Amino acid sequence: MSNLQQRVISALVMAAVTLAVTWFGGLPFRLFCAAIAAAIFYEWTRMSRPAGGATIGFLPEALVLVFLVALIAGLPALWLLLLVAALTIIVAVATRMQAAAQWEAPGLAYASLSGFSLAYLRDGDHSGLIAILFLFAVVWATDIAAYFVGRAAGGPKLAPSISPGKTQSGALGGAVGGVIAGLLLAVVAGAGNLVQLGLVALALSIVSQVGDLFESWVKRRHGCKDSGNLIPGHGGVMDRADGLVAAALALYVIGWVSAANADHPALGLFAF
Repeated sequence: MSNLQQRVISALVMAAVTLAVTWFGGLPFRLFCAAIAAAIFYEWTRMSRPAGGATIGFLPEALVLVFLVALIAGLPALWLLLLVAALTIIVAVATRMQAAAQWEAPGLAYASLSGFSLAYLRDGDHSGLIAILFLFAVVWATDIAAYFVGRAAGGPKLAPSISPGKTQSGALGGAVGGVIAGLLLAVVAGAGNLVQLGLVALALSIVSQVGDLFESWVKRRHGCKDSGNLIPGHGGVMDRADGLVAAALALYVIGWVSAANADHPALGLFAF
């Protein structure tokens, strides 16, 4: 089976599972987000912990578990954000005191905010469902369009020192595809603020590609080709979710600012 075939089959399976739990929202989706956060943290530490180097034991894993329990329990968003900040500071102080690798605290923050932003963007209401589907449409279309346009058009590299395979044509094609997919979803959902949503879709497409590059930089920094091997054709969960979680955090912040409501950010994103 070719790599492209593996990518397509894996993507279809992941999309089916993701859309199923997304439809239910609430506790099932929070459990799904907790699993994503746990997998991201595992892959991050697997890449970044030096073999035989100084560590702080299982403290990071224990603190991540505290976050996951709080996420699944559905604590108020601001409380959970304060918890993430506190846990990150604890790990940062502990690693400095033990002269351990300094990647533990960023990994905890990255994994926690990834699960948090997805879970609280979806929430359990209709607006949350539309918001998360809008996010999926933009990010998945960006990824697909960037892949095929980049392969077809080629041209100058986007960031050769970080990710040699990505091209400027692919980035542009991905942005166009993301905006089109986002607007189509908005029209089907009956949203009325299409101009604003088009700009939001463009921003999310760009952020998702930056998130992809960030994860590529982390892997290159630690000499890894893939973050893991859980997903055939895609590598690890970080390899598949890098752009999604970056865009989810951006959309969460946009919704929070627009709605002035940290627990229900989707209310500030759509005008029907």
